[in-house]
Amino acid sequence: MAFAPQIKIPATYMRGGTSKGVFFRLQDLPVSCQQPGEARDKLFMRVIGSPDPYAAHIDGMGGATSSTSKCVILSKSSQPDHDVDYLYGQVSIEKEFVDWSGNCGNLSTAAGAFAIHAGLIDPARVPQNGICVVRIWQANIQKTIIAHVPVTNSQVQETGDFELDGVIFPAAEIVLEFIDPSDDSEDGGTLFPTGNLVDDLEVPGIGTLNATMIAAGIPTVFVNAEEIGYTGTELREHINNDAKALEKLEQIRIAGALRMGLIKTPEEAQKRQHTPKIAFVAKPKDYKAASGKTISASDVDLLVRALSMGKLHHAMMGTAAVAIGTAAAIPGTLVNLAAGGGEREAVRFGHPSGTLRVGAQAKQIEGEWAVTKAIMSRSARILMEGVVRIPGDAI
Repeated sequence: MAFAPQIKIPATYMRGGTSKGVFFRLQDLPVSCQQPGEARDKLFMRVIGSPDPYAAHIDGMGGATSSTSKCVILSKSSQPDHDVDYLYGQVSIEKEFVDWSGNCGNLSTAAGAFAIHAGLIDPARVPQNGICVVRIWQANIQKTIIAHVPVTNSQVQETGDFELDGVIFPAAEIVLEFIDPSDDSEDGGTLFPTGNLVDDLEVPGIGTLNATMIAAGIPTVFVNAEEIGYTGTELREHINNDAKALEKLEQIRIAGALRMGLIKTPEEAQKRQHTPKIAFVAKPKDYKAASGKTISASDVDLLVRALSMGKLHHAMMGTAAVAIGTAAAIPGTLVNLAAGGGEREAVRFGHPSGTLRVGAQAKQIEGEWAVTKAIMSRSARILMEGVVRIPGDAI
């Protein structure tokens, strides 16, 4: 029996923030994968090594976590006043699907750097030395992201002394601006889809919880840690090794998704694991981060733990950080109250790997809250470049 040989596809493996992914130029993909559809999904799954019932990704580029099961496509932008279109696919680890419903804020950092590396930016826009401003159109959620990428000798400056908790080695700082980050793709532009800063969220089998449900960066359901039996100091193993805890948090996520209008039935949540996110917040406390470093209560404004694709994230998703910064800027949300209340334009929160600062500018317009910009610093670098190989009959 003859088997199809492997095919080679140009690709770049990159870290962006606290995530990793396989990056492609649209023009380098097989013709059948240059449009959305089954072939593209099959390609991404085979590159990552999914679905994998062993949850190990031995036969692929994935790392068997939500932070490392990602693929990205970049192309010259179809939008005026933008440089590149950035499309992101979150590949399920154990199930056969790719979730296209949201963005990855961490890989948005790498998208800006990759755009320069891959020759997708007009050379006239790349300084010989200085900062290259990359105007990114985030195609999943139809939003603008501005990446301020350092450049030396007309090449991306990847090395530096910027430290990011959750990443062991320092690198060059890239500043990201998320412009008008309210996720209005499905809720008509409403920052708070339910119309409330805090809701009574009924969760079957659990009870009624206070919840802030916000659509900024990525749709996110925030609850108070103490209401669900946590302190906000938990690390990954405290949650991810507890099947009952994961199921409880998934039920809260599903209830929030229904209340936000993101799904119509609980069953739809199985195919929409990437959004919304579920996070729990608490007032500052001392704790030890995953690295062993002590985080003092005085170091942070609040504590946040968030789940991605059904597991507690080792640090914090970039898009969820936008949601945290936005909610913190609006007096009365659970995030704002955990941070001490009042008006603020920036917040530093504690996560399992350390701390992160994010800024957000929010204002009321005719009685409705709106966010104009969220800002954070991350870093990115190429880990490997060349080609990925997949069996020719995989797509």
